[in-house]
Amino acid sequence: MVKLNKIYTRTGDDGTTGLVDGSRLPKHDARMAAIGAVDEANSALGLAAVVLANGEYAEPLYRIQNDLFDLGADLATPAEDEDDFSPSEMVLRVVEAQVLWLEQAIDAANTRLEPLTSFVLPGGTEAAARLHVARAAVRHAERAMTAMASHVPTNPQALAYINRLSDYLFVLARVANDEGRGDVKWIPGANR
Repeated sequence: MVKLNKIYTRTGDDGTTGLVDGSRLPKHDARMAAIGAVDEANSALGLAAVVLANGEYAEPLYRIQNDLFDLGADLATPAEDEDDFSPSEMVLRVVEAQVLWLEQAIDAANTRLEPLTSFVLPGGTEAAARLHVARAAVRHAERAMTAMASHVPTNPQALAYINRLSDYLFVLARVANDEGRGDVKWIPGANR
């Protein structure tokens, strides 16, 4: 359990921040950019969850928000090599079961939708628009995570999770648009 008695520590005043293993990195490091982008995505998801608070998708969104904290902890725990991604009592890692849960949630929500006949614009209902904002934030987090992964060992399940999450939010945004009937369709070249 986390216990925070004091919010400010002054340890980051030098432009560094601490990781789970006690090491410190510059706040602009690729790892910190990825952790920050995941936090931004979680915040955007929180806005979407407010609109969906009384619906059937509120609980899954809260579950995902919790998983995103797991993801942040995973990213904040350096690994020595590619084989160092096993979770333990002391090391929190995103695991395959979390990715599989998202895949099942995508498949279940997608059964309510007709196949796409056009790309859709991020809008429609307020709930759909907020889900699209969250989806875009998740894609930003994915780009930050893959940038991090190009420099340091990164949990493959964490990368899979963030990729599936944007797919889930896209499908959920379509569901929130009257099960796709309210999607705002892209009309290529419409304003030439």
